[in-house]
Amino acid sequence: MRRFLRENSLTLFFLVAFLASLVAQALVGHTAFNHEQTAHSDDTISLWRYVSSSVFWVDVMENWQSEYLQFTLFIIATVWLVQRGSTESSPPEDAGPESDEEQKVGEHADRSSPEWARTGGLRTLVYSNSLVLLMAVIWIGAWGAQLITGHVQYNAEQLDHHEATLSLLQYAGSSDFWNRTLQNWQSEFLAVASMVVFSIWLRQRGSAESKPVGEPHESTGVEG
Repeated sequence: MRRFLRENSLTLFFLVAFLASLVAQALVGHTAFNHEQTAHSDDTISLWRYVSSSVFWVDVMENWQSEYLQFTLFIIATVWLVQRGSTESSPPEDAGPESDEEQKVGEHADRSSPEWARTGGLRTLVYSNSLVLLMAVIWIGAWGAQLITGHVQYNAEQLDHHEATLSLLQYAGSSDFWNRTLQNWQSEFLAVASMVVFSIWLRQRGSAESKPVGEPHESTGVEG
């Protein structure tokens, strides 16, 4: 068990942090929602009803979709685009999908290579792009969930104010939906750009996201 925890400590740490923050968001969101209900002389709701409502899940989904969009674009962009000196970039001479030999695909695979890397054909093609495909599916799924839950919440608020509701398609083109979407996208893009650029000159000793402390600034794709 100790070996398992050590060898998977990075994933476990972030999963625990994720669950803790999700629970905390539910608790403080429930309190804030009921406070607003009371201020408007409306009925309060239970924690369970809150966490199963569109009010809670639209906030969760709009964050999830932007995170997975970030990963999707970053994975694709780093195949062809480079930033000299950054740990987040391949060296300029290695830009592109590389050869089968460099990627250990098909006849160039060794015995320890994953089976789908060795078989060739469609399975190898799918496996060669499986990471970005999964990230894209999660992003689109979360974005769709944001659209649906946001639509439900928006129409509920419209009914509360005795105003007209929108169809799902109308909501997809509304300022409410795109305001929720773009406020998350811009922060993700800024964060990625910052990490790419700052890793050229700044260091964190021992981190896989940083170059060795003494590595020259112009070294690209080198991790500590």
